[in-house]
Amino acid sequence: MSDLPDHIGWDLVRASRVWLAEFESEVVAAGHPWFAEARGRLVEHIGRDGAEQGAIAIRAGLTKQAVAQHLDSLERDGLIRRETLEGDGRKRRVVWTGQGLRALHDIDIAKGRVEARFRLRLGDDAFRHLRDGLKRIADVRQET
Repeated sequence: MSDLPDHIGWDLVRASRVWLAEFESEVVAAGHPWFAEARGRLVEHIGRDGAEQGAIAIRAGLTKQAVAQHLDSLERDGLIRRETLEGDGRKRRVVWTGQGLRALHDIDIAKGRVEARFRLRLGDDAFRHLRDGLKRIADVRQET
């Protein structure tokens, strides 16, 4: 990687890849191999309280068809269900099943384990500053 320009963008990308690899490994080890597949990327876009299917596609930056295929797979595995929205039979809301909520609990535990390793690597103060800085960077994107 020495041929890449040295700037914070590449640092962020490399750190993100390390985070994701460790996170996925923990979640898979907890019994959720689907999380390391493309459909696992939808978890952050569904949220704990569920979401309207079209909104998931927009948040994920995927086509409605691709999202529908991933959701079909999650539904077959018993992790989510889709409900018709009152007042508009064409729109559907995605909600977690009991099994899906248990998976989210395991995902939370995995996140905590990875976060604890990062905290140990950096120290408490540096870890807190890193999180604060990353949140400020992300907030700028949301403001635009």
